[in-house]
Amino acid sequence: MLELTVDEFKERIISKLQTNKSKEVAGATNKEIYYVIASIVNEEILPHWQSTKKRYNEKSCKQVYYLSMEFLVGSLIESNLLNCGMLEQSNEALKQLGFDPDNIYAQEHDAGLGNGGLGRLAACFLDSLASLKYPGHGFGIRYRYGLFEQRIIHGNQVELPDYWLKDQYAWETRKEDEAICIHYHGNVHMFQRNDGNIEFKHENTDKVMAIPYDIPIVGYKNEVINTLRLWSAESVGLDRDGSSEEGMHYYHDLDHKHSIEQISGYLYPDDSKYEGKELRLKQQYFLVSSSIQNIIKDFKKNHQKSLKYLPEKVVIQVNDTHPTLAIPELMRILMDEEHFSWDSAWEVTTKVIAYTNHTTLSEALETWPKGMMEHLLPRIYMIIDEINERFCKGLWFDHQELREKIPELAIIADEQIHMARLAIVGSFSVNGVAQIHTDILKEKEMKNFYDLFPERFNNKTNGITHRRWLLQANPKLSGLITESIGPQWIQRPKQLISLLKYSKDASFLEKFYQVKHENKQILANLIHERTGILVDDQSIFDVQIKRLHEYKRQLLNIFHIIYLYNELKENPNLDMIPRTFIFGAKAAPSYHLAKEVIKLINKVASIVNHDAAIQGKLKVVFLENYNVSLAEKIIPAADVSEQISTASKEASGTGNMKMMMNGALTIGTLDGANVEIKEAVGNENIFIFGLKADEVLNFHQHGGYNATDIYNTDDRISRILDQLNQGEFGSHEIEFKDIYYNILSQNDPYFVLKDFEPYLETHELVEQTYRDKLSWLHKSVTNVAHSGKFSSDRTIQDYATEIWKLKKQV
Repeated sequence: MLELTVDEFKERIISKLQTNKSKEVAGATNKEIYYVIASIVNEEILPHWQSTKKRYNEKSCKQVYYLSMEFLVGSLIESNLLNCGMLEQSNEALKQLGFDPDNIYAQEHDAGLGNGGLGRLAACFLDSLASLKYPGHGFGIRYRYGLFEQRIIHGNQVELPDYWLKDQYAWETRKEDEAICIHYHGNVHMFQRNDGNIEFKHENTDKVMAIPYDIPIVGYKNEVINTLRLWSAESVGLDRDGSSEEGMHYYHDLDHKHSIEQISGYLYPDDSKYEGKELRLKQQYFLVSSSIQNIIKDFKKNHQKSLKYLPEKVVIQVNDTHPTLAIPELMRILMDEEHFSWDSAWEVTTKVIAYTNHTTLSEALETWPKGMMEHLLPRIYMIIDEINERFCKGLWFDHQELREKIPELAIIADEQIHMARLAIVGSFSVNGVAQIHTDILKEKEMKNFYDLFPERFNNKTNGITHRRWLLQANPKLSGLITESIGPQWIQRPKQLISLLKYSKDASFLEKFYQVKHENKQILANLIHERTGILVDDQSIFDVQIKRLHEYKRQLLNIFHIIYLYNELKENPNLDMIPRTFIFGAKAAPSYHLAKEVIKLINKVASIVNHDAAIQGKLKVVFLENYNVSLAEKIIPAADVSEQISTASKEASGTGNMKMMMNGALTIGTLDGANVEIKEAVGNENIFIFGLKADEVLNFHQHGGYNATDIYNTDDRISRILDQLNQGEFGSHEIEFKDIYYNILSQNDPYFVLKDFEPYLETHELVEQTYRDKLSWLHKSVTNVAHSGKFSSDRTIQDYATEIWKLKKQV
């Protein structure tokens, strides 16, 4: 990239402002300056983007295509400036021109392309692919509306539309000339060809155009620019003959156009009713059909070989089960359009598709009603049905020991199509995302499939891009690290291990402490600005930021807070280090219990934060509309990282890695990547509590747990639950009865009560450890030093060498 000086950058800003906006700097708004900066970056990116594409094609290299329903890229302005090597120059130029860089960069609305860890992982992977010089690209959907914009009103979550495209999106390029046609509904006819083979024709279909929008993915200071291609659904142009009936079609056409645009309308439509579920299925097929057609078109153009060689040049990674229809779609194209036999098409497909599983939760393993698939995607259904028939026949004849288990293995069973089963049968690789998660898949959840295909199963522990989550999000800490061990860690994050030699250096630890304290002051100011709550920046900042789900156990956290409040009410002079508990979370709009937990957190906060009797020793903050940009403010300030999921339920987690990398200490269960974090940092540098995965699975399988017994024998638990049941934290008595009854009548499905006492005891240990400042700082630095192992660069290196067989394009 071109190395601009600060003065040159200033001149570019002034010149572009005059050319594009006919304005002087003094009269420019923050938003106008933002678009000028983005324009400068795009000018730097474009020639390298073009040369990257050209180089990949000329070298005829193998490329990976990452299919995902989510890409939670956040704001890209700082990331692109950083990776182009222009962030420092931009910051200084803006200051000299009288602008606050933070205010300028904040003009970019976070892209509404994802919800949680699944989507952020995809974004980190794209960053690492480009930064490591691997040819890899993303395919997703260009949702006009994100999940939703969250507001907290009277403690309740209220969902507003997240129209993130209201303003021009600075990073996208529309490629209308590369549009692709997608087909739904219709009829399938069979014909016998002259060679005796059967040919299938899909006719009378509803057509939808997929218009691509390309976003550059900028590698770190290496002139590699990969692509995230997002598809937008638009209607096919209608030809009218000008007859008198034309007016009758007008409103029908508008309705039809609207129904098509809904396909890329918003992320995760409500699927509690048939129409919403069908829309989700439409979205998934829209993603895979446009992407697979695109991949094949590019292969033909650039390699000019038979598609039987597709596995030599292409690998398609499906991120969870959402894009699993890539399997029958690739089969359809190979057979119906390229005239492959079934066996030849299956051989190609099963060498191209790889599947990442992200859950052990049975309710999260997707299924589709057979009738819906048959009606909406008749040809795809026929292919899935044939895959299932052949697979089940193979089990019957070749694996007699599994005959009784065919209903548990069949892709179509009980009138449902099981997408995870289809993904396993049609892939050459099946990976979990943390070692314990992969072990549970192999030994429990997918044991029958593992016994069938042991060579397909492997582990790829998730990672995060340290460039985004340390270098960009925490410049004070990354500056201290570079000052101490040099800049090599930016290219090779495992070199963070060199920090260990400073983990007991008093001078370094004091600087480390000052960095953390400054970050806490910044967050405290943000909290006051957004909520009006004053928090003590000397208090312990205890953070839980993630999707609101029962298994993530925000409820356990708030129960602990209620316990501390009860203790302080009885003894206001209790010797306790002040604690600030910080939450950020969205609950799915139809997830009633999760929304009740959000209301409970906010109700407890309103009581605790206004009770002068507890002398400010306890504060509770819920920051609304949690997103990537907010996470970048919270994570550098965290002292304690809450990773308290029910053991065996969290596949990996990546928030645990982000906070570890920024010096927070983890309190957590032995779940997901917590297990590997503990192995890396040692027992003494992490706070582990609670049931282990095998104990949870044993309770699920054999019983033996009774929540009511704990309620009847632990007065701390009974007091908290009675407070909920009697309306002490509500505006009326029935406010939180649903939580109360879910715990007791549903037998505490996520073992909140079972883990409550060890959680309290471990928090006591957290407080005692925090009292020894040098010991705490030593543990914090040790966590940062070991965090390089959890960079997505390591994860992508593992994928590239062990699954994708990619070569770096130097």
